[in-house]
Amino acid sequence: MQNEEKWNAVMNNNEHYDGLFFYAVKTTKIFCRPSCKAKVPLRKNTLFFSSADEALKEGFRPCKMCRPDINNPVFDPNKELIKKVKQEL
Repeated sequence: MQNEEKWNAVMNNNEHYDGLFFYAVKTTKIFCRPSCKAKVPLRKNTLFFSSADEALKEGFRPCKMCRPDINNPVFDPNKELIKKVKQEL
């Protein structure tokens, strides 16, 4: 997969690429899944990794929105929050 294809997946928040690669932002030192709903970074500040472990080893920390460190390609932070609130009721 070429970097241009990866970049298009990031720009379009394409969930079909989740688990195939991760992207990191040099300026924030955060890495995400392609489907992350965070603001799209500048292309010049973006790096691509094959795995979450690879991004962690390079010193990037996981995004708190998309949680790329959780081995669940369909992680949805909103569903997790709802589940947590229901358990507390």
